[in-house]
Amino acid sequence: MTATFNFIGEIRTPYERLEDCPNNIQPNGPECRVVLRPEYRDGLTGLEPGHSVLLLYWFEGVERSLMLQRSPRCAGSEPTGTFSLRSPHRPNPIAAAVLTVGDVREDGLIVQGLDCLDGTGLLDIKPATRQEIASHISV
Repeated sequence: MTATFNFIGEIRTPYERLEDCPNNIQPNGPECRVVLRPEYRDGLTGLEPGHSVLLLYWFEGVERSLMLQRSPRCAGSEPTGTFSLRSPHRPNPIAAAVLTVGDVREDGLIVQGLDCLDGTGLLDIKPATRQEIASHISV
């Protein structure tokens, strides 16, 4: 099987280097902008501040790996399977984050605390499900 993606926009964050990025999303982290390409902006209709969204984005510049076991960053941790970690080092570095919309702008969304480099490609925006929202709130 093959697949192609059309990036619908990009994510603007304060992080220019991988070592500056947090290990995971931070709901109280810095403001980030989700900027859509002009042809996709009508898709924002119906989103409002306070809504929870699921963002799918592409971790660019990370090792795409078939190494399926990794040691978590915790000191002394035993290797664990890639699919049980949120590490960007995976066969397809697709990232997902459930975040609350802070504001809806003409060109996109304002959210807080994403864990990616400035200019990261945006794959999709979906409304978060109740289950995703519940786990987002408990973080």
